[in-house]
Amino acid sequence: MDAAAKIVGELGYAATSIAKVTEAAGVAHGTFYNYFKDRQALFDVLLPYVGQQMTDQITEDLTHVGNGIEREIGRFRAYCDYLKSNPGFYRVLYEAEVFAPVAHEAHIQRLSDGYQRALKRAMDAGDLRQMSDDELATIAAILLGARAYVSMQHKNTGDVPESAVQAYAGLVRHGLFL
Repeated sequence: MDAAAKIVGELGYAATSIAKVTEAAGVAHGTFYNYFKDRQALFDVLLPYVGQQMTDQITEDLTHVGNGIEREIGRFRAYCDYLKSNPGFYRVLYEAEVFAPVAHEAHIQRLSDGYQRALKRAMDAGDLRQMSDDELATIAAILLGARAYVSMQHKNTGDVPESAVQAYAGLVRHGLFL
């Protein structure tokens, strides 16, 4: 799976072959078929695999981060740090919408559900204003979209500047309009 993530991250889904994946993994071509029926079967589990790695890393990075707004800013920083260390994630994620649409939809749903659970915990702790489930789902989508697009603007350098982190922090802390 790690070899497949590396190859897809570098070359894209279309240029990824079973031969390239098995070569990168250091296994015989036939070994692939012990785990996957075909290339598509690999693609259908690749994004959920790397997505789980991403969320596990973010969770680990947040171990000693406080609550409420500090945790949300920490979540954004951890996401940016993950992408800096794993630049191929963008390609795996965004090309999956075409090459592995079921996996892409499942990944987006898992992220959204997890974010909503985190925001509900913040509401229960009194760190976030109360809102309906529908509003919470929309807020989660807005925050996921914001961090994705801010970090995407800096994917060539892999380094989201502190000014971008502070702009995100200001938005979630104070909103936009007076």
